[in-house]
Amino acid sequence: MNTAPAIRSIGQRLTLYLTLIKARQIALLLITGFAGYVSSRPGVLSWETIAGLLGSLALCISGSTVLNMVFDRDIDARMSRTARRPLPAGKINDEEAMILGLTLSSAGLIWAFSLSILYGLVVFAGLFTDVIVYTLWLKRRTAWSIIWGGISGGMPILAGRVLGTGTIDYIGILLAVSILLWIPTHILTFSLTAGHHDDYRRAGIPTFPQVYGRSRTRIVIALSCIGAASSIALGCFALGLEGGYIRLLSVLTAGIIGLAVFSIYRPSDRVDFGLFRYASLYMLGSMLMLVLGTLK
Repeated sequence: MNTAPAIRSIGQRLTLYLTLIKARQIALLLITGFAGYVSSRPGVLSWETIAGLLGSLALCISGSTVLNMVFDRDIDARMSRTARRPLPAGKINDEEAMILGLTLSSAGLIWAFSLSILYGLVVFAGLFTDVIVYTLWLKRRTAWSIIWGGISGGMPILAGRVLGTGTIDYIGILLAVSILLWIPTHILTFSLTAGHHDDYRRAGIPTFPQVYGRSRTRIVIALSCIGAASSIALGCFALGLEGGYIRLLSVLTAGIIGLAVFSIYRPSDRVDFGLFRYASLYMLGSMLMLVLGTLK
């Protein structure tokens, strides 16, 4: 247990809270949740429903992220890139962070269940998978924990579609799988770099490069990119997007598949990060096309 010095300014405390919740990560997941909702073609967009969707997701994602920070504070203290985070640095005490995480998560779940029971269950499944299954159970035990991290990351887009359709359908599952497979490209790419590799080793966190080697890790990254691109492409095709969107998505998909294959045969750190950046832009572009294509 750590004790944090008194923070005189409310602004300072809010700044530390924003660091705990990882605002950029939340924004990316909210984009996928909104895209999932719009994919249901709700007809008239209800701003009350959109506010409920984004608000409940933001609260739950923020809460789960804070709880992850609490449970991983000993790991963060041993890693150079995370040692300055508020908890390991002693800027916020553990009890305060735990209360914050539980409050945000509880408020988000109450809001989610008030919108729809099924939607609330999907949101709860994402929170439970992230905090309990991924962080508390598997992260310190197996490199395959990233799959469960990916599952939790895929829940916002599935939740958004569930809120719009009232059911879990194959399109929602395809969209969730695309996010599930995209997330490991981020984690695995960074685990290949020397600094991150050493950090994970010091913290005792098993990673794919440690367990299976760099070559196999690159193959997993390439296959994940191809799988993510294929899933989102199939989902957009099943939604019946207009020909222009499908053609553009096909070109982008061909590009990511080509770069993924190239990364296997001509591996290098530069190619690894090139694939990572392309995959990130591809996913954001796909979400944009999904929104624009289904709003027409």
